[in-house]
Amino acid sequence: MSMIYIVEDDVNISEIESFALKNSGYDVAVYENGADFEQAVRDRVPSLVLLDIMLPDESGLEIVEKLRGNSLTKKIPIILVTAKTTELDKVKGLDLGADDYITKPFGVMELISRVKALLRRSGADRDEKILSVGGIFLDSERRAVYVDNRPCELTYKEYELLKLLLERAGIVTGREEILNRVWGTAYQGESRTLDMHIKSLRQKLGGAGAMIRTVRNVGYFLDNVIE
Repeated sequence: MSMIYIVEDDVNISEIESFALKNSGYDVAVYENGADFEQAVRDRVPSLVLLDIMLPDESGLEIVEKLRGNSLTKKIPIILVTAKTTELDKVKGLDLGADDYITKPFGVMELISRVKALLRRSGADRDEKILSVGGIFLDSERRAVYVDNRPCELTYKEYELLKLLLERAGIVTGREEILNRVWGTAYQGESRTLDMHIKSLRQKLGGAGAMIRTVRNVGYFLDNVIE
């Protein structure tokens, strides 16, 4: 399911946006300033950002520049939400890298239509190309993994194992299901293989490897809290 971040300091507007998007089947998180939003992006890259231009700590246009300047976030679809009506403001936002804009006041149906259209164009509604939890980023287009913005070299099975855990972050996945999903349908090999790959994966992820938690006699899950 697509995750949409709303960056809006007007509570009345963010509540309307959040309610409409949740009713359309999207996961939603709301942030009232740029600092909180940027911290959230470091924990998880969203499928789309609904970004107000006028924020208390920095301009939405500055945030667009930051997102487009980072290789891990440069492809996030961005819709600017603004009360400004001049053509110059809209053009500046698009030139900086925003994908679309919507002007306040706007209709709920228009908002949902623009979100759906942009997600379709970006492909984010079919498959999240970037998965992230904590400092771990997985880019499925380039089949690359980064930990705290540094490349992390994984084997084929380690990559598939990490991808599964990221896709199901916070959810315990049973040993048998992991083996079947990563090693193949009705896997008949040694279950010890999974334990060895988990150990290796934790080591390669460094400190972030502590987020891979063991549920004794059940399976594993990826937590976003490092103890």
